Amino acid sequence: MIRLKGELARRLKPPTAIKQTQVRLKMTSPQNPIHFGPYEVTKQVFLTTAHTFALVNLKPLLPGHVLVCTSRPHKRLTDLSPPELTDLMLAVQRVQRMLARHYFLSSASSSPAAADPTSAGGSFNIALQDGAEAGQTVPHVHVHVIPRIRGSTERQQGAAEGPGDELYEGMAGEDGNVGGALWDREVVAAAAAAVRARLGERPTPGGGFPSIEDAERGMREMGDMEAEAEVYRGVLKEMEREEES
Repeated sequence: MIRLKGELARRLKPPTAIKQTQVRLKMTSPQNPIHFGPYEVTKQVFLTTAHTFALVNLKPLLPGHVLVCTSRPHKRLTDLSPPELTDLMLAVQRVQRMLARHYFLSSASSSPAAADPTSAGGSFNIALQDGAEAGQTVPHVHVHVIPRIRGSTERQQGAAEGPGDELYEGMAGEDGNVGGALWDREVVAAAAAAVRARLGERPTPGGGFPSIEDAERGMREMGDMEAEAEVYRGVLKEMEREEES
């Protein structure tokens, strides 16, 4: 029997069990304006971390539809470093718990401690359009987090085509055209010629199924988005206080 010695033996030593540790998301306070692609969205942001921020949506498909984005303007998911990817997913989970606490509990009288994405109050659509061909209209990695409230915005079980199907079609159509909506807002706020010189032509959606018929949804007022962001900040602060107590 051949015995291995020294460094070679140490390298070939069977791996020991990996000790699991709980990773806690560290929330931060923004010091500078925050941009989603070329658009400033500072007032819409309700959560910032080391590598991530979350903001309310200019054109939400359903109540509570928010976006979780990378702090750096990465265009594709494969551009993220391991720390950035970890932080992004932790932020998505944090936002899920916050939305569950706000939307699910208000529709199902439960205690705040029970607010969890796996609770009976509802479910979530989590989606990422990775590239223009997949329907991405802002070249900046972002995850759509959409609460589906039981008895309100849930997908009807057993339906051949229900809200779940329409939701993804809406994301790929004009209803979910976040880049186009942000472009429109810039045009309203400044001369169209100056905006086109800086941002180019208005983004168009793509990467989905034929568009569905839906009531026309205009862009939301900034005041409405700021108020929603403030509500979410309050819920997050309440969660943080409970975790520290």
